[in-house]
Amino acid sequence: MKITAIETIVLSIPYTNGGPPTAFVGGSAWTSLQMLLVRVDTDAGISGWGEPFGHNACHALKQTIDTMIAPLCIGRDADRIGELMASLQHSLHLFGHGNGLVAYGLSALDIALWDIAGKQANLPLYRMLGGSGRRRVPAYASLLRYGDPELVARNVAAALERGYREIKLHEIAVAQVKAARAAAGEGVPLMLDTNCPWTSEQAREMARRLGAYDLAWLEEPIFPPEDFAALAELRKEAPMKLAAGENASWAGEFKCMLDARAVDVVQPSVTKVGGISEMQKVLALAEAYNATVVPHCAYFGPGFLATLHLTAVLPAETIFERLYMDLEASPYGQATAAVDGYVAVPQGPGLGHDPDPEVIERYRVHGAAAVTAS
Repeated sequence: MKITAIETIVLSIPYTNGGPPTAFVGGSAWTSLQMLLVRVDTDAGISGWGEPFGHNACHALKQTIDTMIAPLCIGRDADRIGELMASLQHSLHLFGHGNGLVAYGLSALDIALWDIAGKQANLPLYRMLGGSGRRRVPAYASLLRYGDPELVARNVAAALERGYREIKLHEIAVAQVKAARAAAGEGVPLMLDTNCPWTSEQAREMARRLGAYDLAWLEEPIFPPEDFAALAELRKEAPMKLAAGENASWAGEFKCMLDARAVDVVQPSVTKVGGISEMQKVLALAEAYNATVVPHCAYFGPGFLATLHLTAVLPAETIFERLYMDLEASPYGQATAAVDGYVAVPQGPGLGHDPDPEVIERYRVHGAAAVTAS
């Protein structure tokens, strides 16, 4: 079964999040949610869908996939995933083997190939990965950054009213965390993702100040994120657990993190780490090191569904990250919705769903062209 075409599709979808547009990732405000869908076609008539971590980088990623990755894939065997991914890593390593656009693009390709494999076998992805009796997984509301204690409190309360039982913040000041804890009350798990804002000294002081608010974990407190030695030192002193991993690529970097004893909670991102194939290696490492895994998920395309399947097959039940925003329309409709604090695991073959062509056409940023066999 040969790859005949790869198409990249940028979508831009309006959203609401209970506050003003956020700018905490990528520098510029998210006036709409951008995502990049990657469609891989084969000569067997089976197509698969993938997604890289995108947001403000979608157009750069499109160029990376169209000009660097896709031309190396046309005519290759879609059902020899490991061989193809190893070949691409070797061919493209000069352009970034760590975290970045190449890794994200390869992640999207790998997800699409697994979607094809599941469709060919007529099995949902979770069955391809070892099976699971879980038909739904508990979701936590991952709030965007508001920067305003009143908005934080209002959205924490609203998320709890919608059925979420656990909340994650993306704030970087004590006042907002204090407001969140007051709104949530005691006993509600509250996590804090800071997106790497502090030096190790600043992180130590902030962890001390945040200790009064009973955080389930403090996520990515130190820049650069790969400073695992500094994270390990902070872990010895912090009054809460530490979490990290969304900015780590490939299994080797996770091994360094785990060897350093840098974190309590490991957070690989399937759209960044190298796709489903590499996620399996990371999950095996985490299990060997007896580390808790809570996958990162900041997307609503094929990466969302892939993360859902991966979460469902973890040895112990864990929580699923669901960005706290409402899209004007979702490419997967209700499949990305959390109902009473749970998200349903798809039961169809592959990822379980294909994106809605009407949503694609309505929100597509035009100008894309597929890379096809000549």
